[in-house]
Amino acid sequence: MRNTFGNVFTLTTFGESHGAAVGGVVDGMPAGISIDVDFIQAELNRRRPGQSAISTQRQEADQVELLSGIFEGKSTGCPIGFIVRNQNQHSKDYDELRTLFRPSHADYTYHCKYGMRDHRGGGRSSARITLSRVVAGALAKLALRQLGVTVQAYTSQVGPIALEHGYLHYDLEQVESNAVRCPDPDKAAQMERLIGEVKSEGDTIGGVVSCVVKGCPVGVGEPEFNKLHASLAQAMMSINAAKGFEYGEGFAGVCQRGSEQNDVFVEDAGGNPSTMTNHSGGIQGGISNGQDIYFRVAFKPVATLMRQQSTVDVEGRATTFTAHGRHDPCVVPRAVPVVEAMAAITVFDHLLLAKMSRN
Repeated sequence: MRNTFGNVFTLTTFGESHGAAVGGVVDGMPAGISIDVDFIQAELNRRRPGQSAISTQRQEADQVELLSGIFEGKSTGCPIGFIVRNQNQHSKDYDELRTLFRPSHADYTYHCKYGMRDHRGGGRSSARITLSRVVAGALAKLALRQLGVTVQAYTSQVGPIALEHGYLHYDLEQVESNAVRCPDPDKAAQMERLIGEVKSEGDTIGGVVSCVVKGCPVGVGEPEFNKLHASLAQAMMSINAAKGFEYGEGFAGVCQRGSEQNDVFVEDAGGNPSTMTNHSGGIQGGISNGQDIYFRVAFKPVATLMRQQSTVDVEGRATTFTAHGRHDPCVVPRAVPVVEAMAAITVFDHLLLAKMSRN
């Protein structure tokens, strides 16, 4: 099982949703980076369950414990180990699932691959494991902050309700002002109402998270099989419930001609090459070109429905079941900090790779 992500700045995760703890080891963090523990905890709080009426009501403190690699408030260059203890498990809610395969979950595939599975909350396949990514992403953000690089994600679509403009049209400082993390207050209210309606029907709905990386210098990305956009795609598609990735104009760009898509080079105020437009999404030939990097990630409706569904048991016999427990009717709002985390890890990892290639 592949539990490590990254090339130079790496994250190895461990734990299950109903085990004693979830945690990880971050390796490759340069020495001397100021570690703001309050910032790391604040990032975890953004992902934490029980934030609002439209998220799961599981109550977890999600308090991070940093175990190694930090001395007197700075990284030492040694591996940074951390854990977050699980405290609010209702494992009995999953007893019925010991012998059942839930539709569109990892139950069947894990059972076939390993011959056994942890049926409590999905075990290793649970979205709870993403909190390790958020801790590592917070560490990457702290390092990127010193380089003038920022990462900002937001909800751009829930079901059919979508923002009508790109990120430049909105004040992204408003993202945390509402429960759905959408920078448009009117659209946010519509999204929140829709999620509430879906939840009341025992159903779920999907959406899209958009993300922009600012300040990434030119020359980040490794040809041929480690292109920056390919690494971002791998990072995003590894997130639970992710179903699609596009950067720049993405799929919408196929409706345009090359004369409309090409980012024409011009001289900027400092006498350096720049582009008039950014249809490429800040990446050309798999390497950053100095413009904003922007992309979108599509998330499916959560597979756990609070209504009766048909399925089969481990013997292949048809049966029905109704899920119990506390689940998100829409994963998108809580996926926003996870998308940011994976983007930060990927970009910082590639910055370190670029530095190594220059040396």
